[in-house]
Amino acid sequence: MHPFLKKEIVGIKYWEILFILGFYLFFAISYHTTLFLNRMGYNDPGDNPFSIRNFMENGGLGYLIKLILTIPLWWLMFKKMKDVPLKKRLLLHLVGLPVFVIAYQQIYYALTEFLGWGHLIGAGSVWDIYIPGLFYILQFGIFHAYNYYLENQLSLKVRSELREAATKSELAALKAQLNPHFLYNVFNTISASLPAEQEKTREMIAELSDLFRYQLKASKTEMVTLKEELNFVEKYLNLEKARFEDRLRIRIEVPEHLKSVKIPPMILQPLVENSVKHGISSKIEGGEIMIKVKEQGDKTYFIISDTGNGVKDKSTLFSNSGVGLSNTRERIEKIYGSKLKVSDNQPSGLKIEFAI
Repeated sequence: MHPFLKKEIVGIKYWEILFILGFYLFFAISYHTTLFLNRMGYNDPGDNPFSIRNFMENGGLGYLIKLILTIPLWWLMFKKMKDVPLKKRLLLHLVGLPVFVIAYQQIYYALTEFLGWGHLIGAGSVWDIYIPGLFYILQFGIFHAYNYYLENQLSLKVRSELREAATKSELAALKAQLNPHFLYNVFNTISASLPAEQEKTREMIAELSDLFRYQLKASKTEMVTLKEELNFVEKYLNLEKARFEDRLRIRIEVPEHLKSVKIPPMILQPLVENSVKHGISSKIEGGEIMIKVKEQGDKTYFIISDTGNGVKDKSTLFSNSGVGLSNTRERIEKIYGSKLKVSDNQPSGLKIEFAI
C-alpha cells in the first residue's frame, strides 16, 4: 500500500476514507442506473444517464444525505463510546436506526421540493423508509465487523509482545535464580550471628529476605493478589522507614474486599519507590506516601501519592527515573490498555493514577 494512503486524519487512514466514499458512490451509481433501466418505457429526450443533475436527482443527493447523517452516528459509536461494551453500543441502534431513517426522509423531501425535483408520495413513500433502513443495517454491520477485526489484530499484537516480554523475563529469572537462593542463605547466616539484643536488625534482615523471595516469585507468575503485592510494598516501606524514621509517613487505604483482586506482580512497588526516592528523600522534613485503591463500576482504581517535592517537567519523569517506572507504565498499557496519569498532589508532591 502506498505510504500516502496510510496517513491519518482524526485517527482515520486515508484509504479508509477513500473506501467509504467509494462505498457510497457505488450504491449511488447502482441506484441511479436501476432507476434509468426501469423507466417502464418512459423516454425523456433530456433524460441523460450521464448528466450530473440527473445523477444527483436519482440517487446522488439521497446517498450524500445518508453519508452526512452517518458521520455523527459513526463518531458516537466508534470514537466517543469506543470503551463502552459492544452489547450496550448495539442497543443504541434501536434509537439510531429510526432517527437516521426519519431524518433522512425529512431532509431529502425538503431538499427535493426546494430544488423542484420529484420524490415518492403516498404509499410509495414507504420505500424511502425501507431502503434507508436496510442501508443503515448494512453499513453499520460492515463498520462493526471492521472494528472487530481491528480490535482483534491489536489484541493479537499485544499478546505477541507480552509473550516475547514473558520469554525474556523467564530467561532473566533463570540467570538470576542462583543469586536469590545464595542471598537467602547469607541473610540467614547474618541473622543467626547477631546477638539477641539486636532483634530490630534481625527483623530488617528477615523483611529483606522476604523482598527477594517475592521478587523471585514475581518472575515465575503472571498474577498475584493485591494483598500479596501490598504485603511486599509494606515490607519495602518498613525498610525505608528504618532509614528515614519519622521523616517517612505511610498511609494505606484499601477496602478489604479488593485485596483479593488479581494484579500483575511488582506493579505498585516501582511507583512507591519513585515517591520515596524522588519525592520524600530530598525533603528535610520528609513527607507522607499514600496508597489508595477504590472500586468504581467494573474497574479498580489505584492512586499512589506523596507530599514530596514533586516534578515540574512530568514529560521527563519516565526517562529520568530508571527502567522500573517505564516498565510499569508499559506493562499496564499492554495488559489493560490503561494509561498512567501523572499530576500534582495537593498541597505538594506527585500523584500517579491508573485503572485496571
